[in-house]
Amino acid sequence: MHRARMFLKRILTPVTILLVPHSRTRPVSIRVPVVAVAASVCLFLIGTAFVVSVSVRAVEYRRMRERLSLVSAQFLEMKGTMLALKQAEKDFRKLFSLKSKSAVLESADPGDTGSLDMEVLREQIEASLQSVLEIRRYIAEQKDIHLATPFGWPVAGTISSPYGYRNHPVFEGRKFHTGVDISVPSGSEVKATADGIVSFAGWTENSGIVVVAEHGHGFSTAYAHNRKALVRVGQRIARGDVIAMSGSTGVSTGPHVHYEIWRNGRPADPAGFLARR
Repeated sequence: MHRARMFLKRILTPVTILLVPHSRTRPVSIRVPVVAVAASVCLFLIGTAFVVSVSVRAVEYRRMRERLSLVSAQFLEMKGTMLALKQAEKDFRKLFSLKSKSAVLESADPGDTGSLDMEVLREQIEASLQSVLEIRRYIAEQKDIHLATPFGWPVAGTISSPYGYRNHPVFEGRKFHTGVDISVPSGSEVKATADGIVSFAGWTENSGIVVVAEHGHGFSTAYAHNRKALVRVGQRIARGDVIAMSGSTGVSTGPHVHYEIWRNGRPADPAGFLARR
């Protein structure tokens, strides 16, 4: 209780503020409690913070308003262009539906010069068409590359001999294996792994019946030791087409498909293409 009284006494203790004018008038003294001075200082700080906050928001609001005006102007300009294009398209369709040059000329209104700036419009249309053509050209190129790139397995089997150096199963010595051997039952369907054209389909001394396909963009594939080739030279094939029946022809120790991928005239490891999607 005593502490509370002491605290109240301190905060209610008056502070004398003396105002001394530069003129000859007498000084003025004001007695204000300490708590009133503290409250005035707090209110001043709060008011200052509020004014600063309002000023910052006002500046942001003005910037947003200017940006909104710019975007609105651009939108109205684009909207006007689109409406003009739609009207022009409608007029052209109406004219060309007449299917006669004389009828078109007779139906044309010479007083209707239109409200379009044809020079600006022509430049915009040419730029848009150029962008569309570039996109279509890029998609066409990427599609060609995609169709020409081998991926997936030519047969559903397991790799019995990977790409690289190995001890040859028939000939003595260590030799470089330019493809992978995939073990499958004899008579399994051998499928092309990319679109292309058959460049060879026939018998070779060591690899037996072989089918070779050229795919473009530097890619070619070979499928060896088949029992039978189902395609002919010059035939177009698509990814997934059955091109041969597996076997064990040529120098072979059992039924399998020897699968090779060549890129820019050099053999490539098929392992990286088998799992590619």
